Amino acid sequence: MRLFIAVRLNEKMENALLDMQDAMKWKGVRGNYTRPENLHLTLAFIGEYPDPYHVKEVIESVAFEPFTIRLDGAGSFRGLWWAGVSAEPAGGGDPLRKLVKRMRHALADEGIPFDRKKFSPHITLVRRPDPADIAPPAPRGRDLSMRVDHISLMRSDRGKNGMIYTEL
Repeated sequence: MRLFIAVRLNEKMENALLDMQDAMKWKGVRGNYTRPENLHLTLAFIGEYPDPYHVKEVIESVAFEPFTIRLDGAGSFRGLWWAGVSAEPAGGGDPLRKLVKRMRHALADEGIPFDRKKFSPHITLVRRPDPADIAPPAPRGRDLSMRVDHISLMRSDRGKNGMIYTEL
């Protein structure tokens, strides 16, 4: 079973991201756009792992205090365009990065494999954009933030029309 740990987005945040995608489409950018129901912020990508209950136990064991994230710029790397995400500082630091660090340590302590690339908080908007030389538009709007009050374990399955993400 292909798994990842993520923050699911509220409707307001999702709509802001869809507006960014619409702006790209209006500029004539083609590519593999992330479907609205698949927009999320990945905290840890696990990949193939047979025991989602074990992963869920680890997630529940990690100390978690709700915090606020906001859309923060846009960019591109490795053939994808993304919207940046930042957390509002709380209690002496970045609560998003601290959560990811605790989550990854807990996964490692339990022997659960995960992608160890440096955490770069972003939400994928489009893969393989064409033309790729147009800069992705920055998020627009007055309040592009949301409260993160829970973390989700997600399952990823390949469907006939692309990936299907299901919260476990």
